[in-house]
Formats: sequence, C-alpha cells, structure tokens
Amino acid sequence: MNAAQCAGIIHTDFEKKFVKAEIIKYEDYIFYQGEKQTKEAGKMFLEGKNYLLQDGDVCYFKIAK
Repeated sequence: MNAAQCAGIIHTDFEKKFVKAEIIKYEDYIFYQGEKQTKEAGKMFLEGKNYLLQDGDVCYFKIAK
C-alpha cells in the first residue's frame, strides 16, 4: 500500500488530505532511542503519497487542514 492509502486506514480524511509522510525505519528508531535522536542523526526522511510503505516503517502523516 502507498502512504496515502495507509493514512486512510487510520481515518478517511487522512487519505483525502494527505500531504506527506515522515518516515523512520524501526531499526533506526530503536538504535537511536527515539524520534528526536533519529531525526538529529539524519535518519528521518519525507515521502509523498506514492511511497510504498515497508514493514517496520514508523510513520508520521502530515495532512492539510
């Protein structure tokens, strides 16, 4: 499934108003002990709606108002 479709599983408005997804690989999240440290290490990346989510992706969905 792509990022927008996965966001839609949480709520249909998330799919309709999808802007981008912040992605962290689970292994990086554990290694760096959290979101802040992972982001500081440059391991968080932004993807659009067509990104195919992988097993172990930690996602923060950004949606429009």
